[in-house]
Amino acid sequence: MGYQEVARDILTHVGGQENISSLVHCATRLRFKLKDQKQANAEALKKNPGVIMVVESGGQFQVVIGNHVHDVYNEVCAQAGIKDDSVQQAQETGEKVNLFNRLIDIVSSIFTPFIGVMAASGILKGLLAMAVVFDWLSTNSGTYKLWFAASDSLFYFFPLVLGFTAGKKFGGNPFVTMAIGGALTHPVVMQALDATSQAGAATEHFLGIPITFINYSSSVIPIVFAAWASCWIEKQSNKVLPSAVRNFFTPLFCLAITVPLTFLLIGPAATWLSQMLAYGYQAIYVFAPWLAGAVMGAIWQVCVIFGLHWGMVPLMINNLSVFGHDTLLPLLLPAIMGQVGACLGVFLRTRDTRMKMLAGSAASAGIFGITEPAVYGVTLPHRRPFIFGCIAGAVGGAIVGFSHSNVYSFGFANIFTIAQMIPPGGIDASVWGAVIGMFVALVLSCVLTCIAGLPRSETDAPVVAQASENDILAPMSGTVLEMNQVPDSTFASGLLGGGAAIIPLTGKVIAPFSGEVASLFETRHAIGLLSDSGIEMLIHIGIDTVKLNGQHFTSHVKVGDKIKPGDLLIEFDRQAILDAGYDLATPVIISNSDEYTAVTRMTNSHSIDSGMPFLTVTR
Repeated sequence: MGYQEVARDILTHVGGQENISSLVHCATRLRFKLKDQKQANAEALKKNPGVIMVVESGGQFQVVIGNHVHDVYNEVCAQAGIKDDSVQQAQETGEKVNLFNRLIDIVSSIFTPFIGVMAASGILKGLLAMAVVFDWLSTNSGTYKLWFAASDSLFYFFPLVLGFTAGKKFGGNPFVTMAIGGALTHPVVMQALDATSQAGAATEHFLGIPITFINYSSSVIPIVFAAWASCWIEKQSNKVLPSAVRNFFTPLFCLAITVPLTFLLIGPAATWLSQMLAYGYQAIYVFAPWLAGAVMGAIWQVCVIFGLHWGMVPLMINNLSVFGHDTLLPLLLPAIMGQVGACLGVFLRTRDTRMKMLAGSAASAGIFGITEPAVYGVTLPHRRPFIFGCIAGAVGGAIVGFSHSNVYSFGFANIFTIAQMIPPGGIDASVWGAVIGMFVALVLSCVLTCIAGLPRSETDAPVVAQASENDILAPMSGTVLEMNQVPDSTFASGLLGGGAAIIPLTGKVIAPFSGEVASLFETRHAIGLLSDSGIEMLIHIGIDTVKLNGQHFTSHVKVGDKIKPGDLLIEFDRQAILDAGYDLATPVIISNSDEYTAVTRMTNSHSIDSGMPFLTVTR
């Protein structure tokens, strides 16, 4: 139910399903390509409790969800009628997109669909390397061979996978472009490559033109260019061919033209380009590896914020393809751990229960390489922890660069990357250098954040606004609803009294005035209060939550207790209630409304913080 509400709100604020050209998701974000960016309302969407942040970058409207992104993606697709296996082609809007943004969009769209299995394959490779080093497995054993095949298959047949996703991105038939990728790694081609290597010169010809055979397994750039060429040929063919023969002859032309063109021209040219990129990066790295580490450790999370980190992915994979190892990925580990350490610092320092829970969970996710919850939810809003995390990342990155650490399989930077850094000869100084760099970044950012990361006000008890005897403070933080918007006819009709409702952002209910606890439901999902001035109030947490029989609710008061503004009344597990399928709209009702001339809201804002002026009664 929670995902349905979040998905409905997302669709509304991206301009509706008719404004969506394409939609994919990565580890934490929904990535929309919109027909008209102006129809989207990022500020309104940021107010949704299920949305961490909204980023507009690389020609994409990116909605950061967190670890539940796949569930939200499925719900958005279901409500918008988007088929997961359909080719979503972007439509031109007349708005010019600069080349850099277009490249970022292309890279992210091609790699996003299989990013999870790519990271898993890299981790499995690293764990196998660790098992061999510690003599847990032998490379000659059947167990090792099966797991190695599982970990290596994606990378070996990269042209097939990239052919499929690139074909979808470029608006062509993805099965045709996948077939082109298969041709690049076909056994016949591999045998011809071996024969050419032994002969020392071209031994095969295509229509009299000598063929340059290159090992395209694990390659990235050649198949992307080949897919683009195939999709262009497909579009031109569809324009001139009759519909009766189009389904057969268009794929025929694409295969018959693109495959030879790739081996004769596109492949060699793209291979040369990939080698130039690899050697160019290597030249910069060799010049000052510690400086490269410091720069990448400092700016990596900034790149993540704007979605620019996708531009680095092909470079890392290309390094592995050309050199057999990559020095860029290890430099990112301290940047990750810097934000994890900053989250731990916030966790240790803050007295805000919600922020402490958020910082703890974000730190846990960050250890496994998912830093968006940490950045958007914890460190960036407080600014100083984010800066401290970047500084610590620069220091740790310099240590990793100085140690000349490498990875031997691709994955995203996380705690398992250490296993991927073990060289064939066993653990050496480069691995320990990376461990030290990670540890320094984590500890340094944590210490700096503990010392100076949070304002003094956030480490003290929360402050509530001053209110008159007729004013009522917000008992919780969240999104405000008019009473007639509550999805329950009894509350919406106003029969129980006037007031308003809040969709809670946190799992706490505080006292909205001075008075006493008049009643407390046995199931702890609702509480009745009586102010010193005679205001009778009912706070009902969620709709139909009485059916939970008190599960996920904890009361901190009992009937007859005296209360003052800001006192904690009830705590509840917000996510668990949502996962159980209940709506969390919480009516805040003045039960004796008929004793007053009017009950009105004190703010027109769509969101409110607990302890802020909320309602007032007029006698």
